[in-house]
Amino acid sequence: MTDATAAKEPLLTPRFLVVIASGLSYFLALGALNPVVPRYVDKVLDGGDVGVGIAVGAFALGAIVLRPIAGRIGDRFGRRVLMIVGAAIVGVMVLVSGLVETLPYLVLTRIGVGLGEALFFVGGTTMITDLAPISRRGEAVSYWSVAVWGGLAFGPVLGELVLDDSHYQRVWIMAGCLALGASLIALATRETRHPALQEVRARLIARQAIRPGTLLAMTLFGIVGFQVFLPLYAPEVGVDDVGLLFLVYGVVVLAVRLLGAKLPDILGPKRAGSISMGAAFVGLLVVASLHNVPGLLAGIVLIAIGSSFLYPSLMLLALHGVSEEERGSVVGTFSAFFDFAGGMSGVVVGVLAALTSYRGAFGIVAGVVLGALLLLRSGFGQGHYTGPHDTPDDGAPDPPLITIEDPGIAPGTA
Repeated sequence: MTDATAAKEPLLTPRFLVVIASGLSYFLALGALNPVVPRYVDKVLDGGDVGVGIAVGAFALGAIVLRPIAGRIGDRFGRRVLMIVGAAIVGVMVLVSGLVETLPYLVLTRIGVGLGEALFFVGGTTMITDLAPISRRGEAVSYWSVAVWGGLAFGPVLGELVLDDSHYQRVWIMAGCLALGASLIALATRETRHPALQEVRARLIARQAIRPGTLLAMTLFGIVGFQVFLPLYAPEVGVDDVGLLFLVYGVVVLAVRLLGAKLPDILGPKRAGSISMGAAFVGLLVVASLHNVPGLLAGIVLIAIGSSFLYPSLMLLALHGVSEEERGSVVGTFSAFFDFAGGMSGVVVGVLAALTSYRGAFGIVAGVVLGALLLLRSGFGQGHYTGPHDTPDDGAPDPPLITIEDPGIAPGTA
């Protein structure tokens, strides 16, 4: 297929939009829980700060453990089953969370939510890339990330409204129903794994995803660490309505991703990733340097711009030249770095803040983001490429995928 043909091939098809709709419902459920779980642990279960950290980290633990395995399952049995089963597990575990009355049992349900999250996220992300023409894959991931970050940005607002100070049971029920709704929507999807492809025994950890995943994690330490401690830092500069700050962040992310969805494909993942990391670095530096409301708002906007291009760009690096039968494993490995950073960034930034201050912690993780930017520019993220045309910095599309056809089925007849 030529570049012109790929560019004309429709992307926002009904099949594509069904996956997006399922993802939005799912991530609204997760987002609604983000501001509620810490308070539930602290105020209802008397878990204290340590208990909050354990409960929040348990989710990441479950997701990290199953991400690579989920990729293998998706490559062998298909992406659709991952979405249906994963969202259903999350829905059930969230509903059960409202019934437990001790921290250990809540931690078990949070691990279960993490396991379901691993299945759903890998299934949805892989299906989105399956449905996209190669030269529009970055655009497809950008639209998918609208569902991801849109849910995580506006879900907390929904959770706060339903909570209304102390109605935790309402939040558990709402979030559980949203996740189960995502599973029902996923029933309307059609499998995208090509039945004519032979099974390839890919490694559990896909090496193609390790370097891009490392850059993702380094940058997310700054972005997610800032988000975790924003509610505690904002009052220091005179902003008590933290929900408004998250709303600003979410609106910027959605606007940039919708209006600039094609930029990762046009610019190439290395240039788009550099813009992302550069914006996040400057934003964190501004927040660390200016202890006032304008500085905080400017930093939020810049960090939001940085997070907008981060995942699509680095995902393109991870998937460059990867055959269809290995795509799920690469997505699983790559997204495990997302969970690692999400689970550990709060702990790391918290320790740094205790040793210095919030501004000091933001300044230090800004240095980590700068390190990721320098590594990306040095070619670290594309270190597994060997071909003369593997130069994803020039905005050119990936080379055609090499697939393994079943010798018993003629190509193009499946």
